[in-house]
Amino acid sequence: MARAVEFYFKILKWLMVMCLLGMIVLVFGNVILRYLFNSGITQSEEFSRWLFVWMVFIGSIVVLRDNGHLGLEFIVNSFPKPIRVTCLFVAHLLMLFGTWLIIEGTWIQTSVNLYTFAPATGFSLAFFYGVGLIFGASTGLILLHRLWLIVTGKMDKMGSVDEELAAFDIAKVK
Repeated sequence: MARAVEFYFKILKWLMVMCLLGMIVLVFGNVILRYLFNSGITQSEEFSRWLFVWMVFIGSIVVLRDNGHLGLEFIVNSFPKPIRVTCLFVAHLLMLFGTWLIIEGTWIQTSVNLYTFAPATGFSLAFFYGVGLIFGASTGLILLHRLWLIVTGKMDKMGSVDEELAAFDIAKVK
């Protein structure tokens, strides 16, 4: 199972790289075409915007797994264990609720826009909104796993703590 998860995240990282590369090629190529040949690719702007949205959502999945989002872990981790575990539990429940809202809204948008097509590329807008379903399913599973770790007592602190912050004992500050 761990190998499948690692493979999935490796695919996500490659998709992010491909999205970034595609954006660079499309935008830079369009700039070159406009300045040198007084022409351009109409679909370039729209498709690069789609790639950007996909890259952001996929990157958010990867960052959530790696505990890379901004947080106040140095404060939460300084709490006594019962308060810390309660904060983690409530925070993960709230994140699961937010993830559910994203899944629900994305499902509606994807369904409504299934037969609506983008003006420049002609692609279905369901492709644009569909990344939210991938995001919601992936982050939902990550958050459910972490919630299980919190309930079973295997996770009682927030993610990685910066070394400087770990050396700083907030309890000693008055």
